[in-house]
Amino acid sequence: MSQPRQEVEVVIKERHELGAAMNIIRDLIQRGLQAGTVVARLGRPGRSLSQNRKLWPMLKDVSMQQQLVINGVAVWARPEDWKDVFTASLRHEQRVAVGIDGAPVFLGLHTSKMNKAEFSDLIELIYAYGSQHRIRWSEKSLAHFDRYRPADRQGIEYEYHDQRGQVA
Repeated sequence: MSQPRQEVEVVIKERHELGAAMNIIRDLIQRGLQAGTVVARLGRPGRSLSQNRKLWPMLKDVSMQQQLVINGVAVWARPEDWKDVFTASLRHEQRVAVGIDGAPVFLGLHTSKMNKAEFSDLIELIYAYGSQHRIRWSEKSLAHFDRYRPADRQGIEYEYHDQRGQVA
């Protein structure tokens, strides 16, 4: 009978933690090899649940206050459609495949595959769009507002507006 698959995550935040983390990883691999092949993966932390909880109210606010041009017509689009628009804008590219019937199929960027930094950039992009288009954010969208406010990393400043349309 095979043993259940077990995954261990070792998080390294600072360079000075590297030595201790490598010792833990080496020990885990040596113990794991006794049961068979071990796969070690490196990666960045994925998006947080709080980021995901923040995204959908923001998309709903935008979808209720701005129309989106789809097939040449301004329509009230779903939050999911706005998510596709914002994620495509985040990467400044749109991948297009040829569908099985020959029609174009636009391939979206999946937020579930984003790391925390990418997801934070997405939230900042939505806030910037909201500022430019006078979106009035709901209480849910404003929750943790300061946490995602850009740190002027590229010399770009955004103007944020509260629910009354005032600069925040």
